[in-house]
Amino acid sequence: MNKECKILIFIFLVALLIRVIFLFSYPTKWWDETVYANLGYDLSQNPFHYSYDGKWSDFVPDNLWPKAGFRAPLLPVLFALIYFVKMDFLIELLMPIIGALSCVLIYLIGKKLFNKEIATYSAILLAVSYFHIYYSSKILTDGLSVFFILLSVLVFIKGYEEKNNKYKILFGVVLALSLLTRYTALWTIPIFFIYLIIRDRNLKLLKDKYFWLSILVFLVVISPWLIYSYSAYGNIFGALMHGNTAVNYWGGSQPWNFYITNFFETFHIVGIISLVAILYIIYKKEFLKKEIFFILIWLIFLFVLTSTIVHKEPRYILSIFPAMCLLSGFLIEKIKKYKYLIFAIIIAWMLIYYSVNFSKEYRKSYTDTNDCFLQGNNFLKTLDKNILVITDESPLVYYYTKRETGFYPGPWSISKLNNLVQSKGKKTYIFFTDFDMPMWREDIIKIKQDLDSNYKEVFNCKNKTYIYEV
Repeated sequence: MNKECKILIFIFLVALLIRVIFLFSYPTKWWDETVYANLGYDLSQNPFHYSYDGKWSDFVPDNLWPKAGFRAPLLPVLFALIYFVKMDFLIELLMPIIGALSCVLIYLIGKKLFNKEIATYSAILLAVSYFHIYYSSKILTDGLSVFFILLSVLVFIKGYEEKNNKYKILFGVVLALSLLTRYTALWTIPIFFIYLIIRDRNLKLLKDKYFWLSILVFLVVISPWLIYSYSAYGNIFGALMHGNTAVNYWGGSQPWNFYITNFFETFHIVGIISLVAILYIIYKKEFLKKEIFFILIWLIFLFVLTSTIVHKEPRYILSIFPAMCLLSGFLIEKIKKYKYLIFAIIIAWMLIYYSVNFSKEYRKSYTDTNDCFLQGNNFLKTLDKNILVITDESPLVYYYTKRETGFYPGPWSISKLNNLVQSKGKKTYIFFTDFDMPMWREDIIKIKQDLDSNYKEVFNCKNKTYIYEV
């Protein structure tokens, strides 16, 4: 085994270890995490069921309910395969593994575009960056999307820079998988074509038969998704259109400069280094080099488009972070004197920052409320499988218990709840918890009083979680 392989294995293992550790920073899953896992579980039971008309529900507020097409399907499909082969422990480990593999991919890209030294700096920065660690330890599409963006860049280089026709065709496959991972991957496609047109200063790309073969392969790979969209929405792009609508379901709207005003909080020290790198590139006119130009297109194009989304979250812009790591690695390599010392200080600072934030997350999240929520789920899991659980955390409860769930009626009414129970015709339990129903609110106190008056309490955890038998 040569030195380069040892370095890559070391970076992969360190990246994986950090992300696995971060799995334990929060005891319960996010809503979206359980949605993707549940969709995968349901697909493992019925590969043609991609909807919320089963035993649980996501929040789909308009007339598109119960369609699940706004959730890109590749991650649930991967989970379905894991559930099908009875290796459920991999559900939580899959994204840390993908995140660690992304560090390997950025090394290979850095080596192709620049050299081994820049590749090593870039990979280490991604491996220990809190931003990437945090989201690649979650059961979310963001880390998987970054993986496929990096893979598409690597395959693109091998196909269109090294002129390997097999990789040109493979490029279509990877782009299709990227789209099926997260619909905003559509935004990455123009990056490659803008680069090729500017690089070649003509449209000779259109005369390349392998370019057209890659488009054909792209369409073949996404064809099941197009068929699903047509059958569920009556439009082959129905799922994509639903995804565009669904971005407004949660979290309200944020201003166009959200990512600018939250720049350091989002990107941390890598963001600062990459900004300095851009200033250096402008000063030295390094942007005339095609590899630098490509990375700048990647970064600026996606930054601008992501800033146009009405609802913004830090994780939505994770797609540009690898480009920042590459620019940062490029700048560090240009520092001739003390660069190893400077890089060591940067990494030490990042690890300290990571440790402090892990500690904060751990202390903030390991509370009686979260612990009792999990204990309540464990209690429900001991009951008969053919029960109904009334809860406002439908995806989470289904994820932990695999018991059918129903939402509290809104507005609250004990008669409406009784009507819901009667319509289901099942033994019913009511899951009342401070996890999602803050018990200091007057409306929540009223619900608690109604439950106490009408139903039998069968579980109580530190007065944070109650379960009632109907």
